[in-house]
This record gives sequence, C-alpha cells and structure tokens, in this order.
Amino acid sequence: MLDLRERPFTDRGSRLLVMAADDGSLWIARALYETPLRDTTVLTGLRVLAGDRELPVRQALPDRVEFEGGVAMAFAGPDTIVLSGRDARAVWDGGEADIDGCLTLVGPPAGDGAAVLAAAATRWRDWFAAMPSVSEALRERAQQAWWTLGVNLVPIRGRESLIPSKYGYVGLWNWDSYFHAVALRHADPALAREQIRILLDNQRPDGLIPDVVHDHGVLTETTDLPRSDLARLAQHVGGEPLREVVPVTKPPLTAWAVWKIHEVDPDLDFLAEVYEPLVRSQEWWFARSDPDGDGLAEYLHPYSSGLDDSPIWDHGPRAEPPDLNAYLALQYDRLGDIAAALGRDPSGWRAKAQALVDLMVARRWSGTRFVTRVAGREATVRTPLDLMPLVTGRLPAAIATRLVEDLRSPSFWGERPVPTVAFDDPGFDPDAMWRGPVWLNVNYLLIDGLRRSGHPETARELRERTLAMVRDGGGLYEYWNPLTGRRAGRATSGFGWSAALFLDLAQEDPAGHA
Repeated sequence: MLDLRERPFTDRGSRLLVMAADDGSLWIARALYETPLRDTTVLTGLRVLAGDRELPVRQALPDRVEFEGGVAMAFAGPDTIVLSGRDARAVWDGGEADIDGCLTLVGPPAGDGAAVLAAAATRWRDWFAAMPSVSEALRERAQQAWWTLGVNLVPIRGRESLIPSKYGYVGLWNWDSYFHAVALRHADPALAREQIRILLDNQRPDGLIPDVVHDHGVLTETTDLPRSDLARLAQHVGGEPLREVVPVTKPPLTAWAVWKIHEVDPDLDFLAEVYEPLVRSQEWWFARSDPDGDGLAEYLHPYSSGLDDSPIWDHGPRAEPPDLNAYLALQYDRLGDIAAALGRDPSGWRAKAQALVDLMVARRWSGTRFVTRVAGREATVRTPLDLMPLVTGRLPAAIATRLVEDLRSPSFWGERPVPTVAFDDPGFDPDAMWRGPVWLNVNYLLIDGLRRSGHPETARELRERTLAMVRDGGGLYEYWNPLTGRRAGRATSGFGWSAALFLDLAQEDPAGHA
C-alpha cells in the first residue's frame, strides 16, 4: 500500500511521481538529476469529482490509485498517466476535463482505460512474482523493498539504471549500484550485471570508475560537481573546493559485487569481460590515490568515501580511515577468485591481499584499534570504519577478536547497532546523516566481515537486529535513528540500497549463507 508521501505512485521506467499535497489534492512532478521536485512540477491541485462531490482516494497500490466511485489512475507508459472511469471529472490548477472511459492527464492519448489498468496489473504481478523468498514475518517490508527497487529503475542515457531514490538521487551512483546488484542477483542477475557494466563502460582510461553516471554525463572529479554540492562541501570542510582538481569516485567494491553475482549466477563470459577493467581500477587507487606513497591509499575527497558528512572530514578534505585499504585487500582476494575461475593463477592477488593487510597492521594498528589519519594526524572520532578491516578475513585472530569486542561494547552495540559515530563519542548525533544514524551498508559489510573473520554468532545477531529495525521502523529509509529505530533527520525515503540489502539479508537461510 502506498501512502503517496513517502511512497508516491510511480512506475518502473518513469520519472513521474504522483503525491499527496497537504490540502488533500494530488500533484505530479518529474524526477531529474540534482533538481528539487518543487522545480519540476507537472500538475498541481488534482481532484476527482462526481457532480459537486469530491471522490477521495480509497487506496493507492503499485499498479493503480483507486478513487471512490470507480475511478482509477494508472500508468499507460513511462510518460503517460491516465484516469479511467465514468460519470466523473478531474479538476486541477488551470484545467478540468470529463472522465469518460479514459482521460490522459500527462503524456500522449492512451486509448482504452480498462486495457491500461489490465496491463499495469500484469506488469506489477510479474515483478512481485520474481521477488526473493523471505519469511512471513518479513514479507510486508520485503514487498515494499522489492517495489522500491522496481520503481527506482529508470533509463539514464538509454540504459536501465537502478537509482538510489526518485527523491533527489536521480543518477546511477557508484557503490549504490554494487549494493543494488546484491539484491538483483537473486531475481534478475542480467540486470545486476548491467549495473556494473554501466559504470565500467564509463571508466576513465587511468582506471578511475566514476562516482555518478547521470543524464548529462558523468561525475569523476571536482569540476563535475553540481553547484549545490560545491556549496555544501565548502561549508562543511571549509575553503574553496575547486582550489585544485581532485578525482571523485566511491569505495572500491566493484570486484566484490561482481563475485557476489557470480556466486548466485555463474557467468564466465562476464568475468572475462570485466577482469581487466577491475584490475585497472585496483591499480588506480595505489597509483593516483596514495599521495604520500606509503602503500596505503587515501580518500582524496569526502565524496569518494561515500560518507560525505562524517565528522572525519571536519579536519580536512583528505583522509585515510581503515575501511579503504580493507576494501582494497578484499578486492585483491576477489580478483584472485575471478582469476581462478578464468583458469589463471590467483596466487599473486592472494599475496597482495595479505601484504596489504600486514601493512595496515604494522602502520595503523594502535594495539587497541585501527586509527584514522586526517591531514597527517590521528583522528579521535570513533566510527565503525575502525572495525571494517574485519571484511578482509585476513587479520590475526587476536586483532579480529579485539575488533569484535569493540563492536559489542557499549560504544557500538545497542538494541539497534551500528551507529556511524560511537554512542559514547562527543560527536554522536542520532539524526545527522553519517554522524550517528544506522546505515544498512555499514551493517551489511560488517556482517559479511564477521563471517569471513570467524565470528558467525555476532554476524547472526547483527543480522537479526538489523532486520528487526527495518521491519519495525516504518519504511525503507536512507538511514535510521539508532535510539528510536525510526527515520532519522532528513533521510530520504524509498532508498535503493536499504531496500536491496534488507532483501538480501532477509532471504538468507538460517545458517546465514547468501
């Protein structure tokens, strides 16, 4: 059931959204890259009348909005919205028309209203039939998640792309797409692979994978940033963001996502297709994103970390939190897996993975934690990125155990773990983006890492608490308040990777196998 606020009436492939206004009318806007919906309004003040009596919305479903009196709204195509019914009329700001069979509100004339409704019903029945299997206790939220992924599929530059949200995130974002692919692999692995292909087809010759592929091009450096992002970045980290050209990407998880797809739907041709681009991407991090040449890569820009608003960046626009090199070590191992599947020798990649982990331990392990360095100094803020070396599965057992103890301490463990800033850190804010709320991608990667590091029981408990939070929290949000379990701050609703990772965690068997 849609509420026409957090969950608007929209459709796969469409940029149009039908939403409820505060006065009870409906309004329609078009989702565009980096453009507020208030600036893309198509129609406002829509009401359906029978004589002088208003026919209110009876219910809003994925395939139609039903009004009293037998009138229904449906999509006849990505750019076409119609009203089907008899003996009623539609009024809106600046116009009105009778509903006599089929009235096209937006787009070209659609023809027969009953046929439009039937086609919409079939389209959505087929989509839900492909939903990954989950337990009955999680089914309602899983259906909402699967709907979210469906409606977030839109064409970008001629290719079907799964965007994070039609509320403000209309583009194919880099690591979002990897998390989206994790869910799509269970029902449509070809579509999962397409999300990876779009990014790799826009890879720069030097190996950098773009941050965003959007309607107007790609975002690969600070000169590509929209004005709104430049202003926000200047306010947040200080200074002039364009004082030098800086590459912008997202954390290196491409090979990880490719292997996740392959585990469910093996495709050696796809592995062969992406292998060399993945190698070039891995090489880019050490060739172009290790400015001090110490063998440990750094994020050269806050956006490249994916954690744009983390307090890590309060001390400067360049940083080296522990997650980045942990991901790169994991990538080395996934490249080894891909190489082995292709009949190549994986030993070189395995050796590089272990050498990188050894270097992290030697240079960044304090004896109690992995430290984050910003502007050449150790940052004091505590974030779960300190724990992310667990994803490598290669830490000495004593260090892995110490990280799990930290995870399960009052700093990070609660009824709804894991906060993006430790509960007992002075900077903890449960509602401010990356400054305290729970994000599903952080939890998912930690669950993955706990299993790989030999701590399956903690992985199981974190999975259960994460699923319970989303099940009971009201929606598929960008992030959650860890104290209330509800939508935090200004979090976007209908968020793609929250939907995708919830589905992937929910469909697993009790032993926790993906």
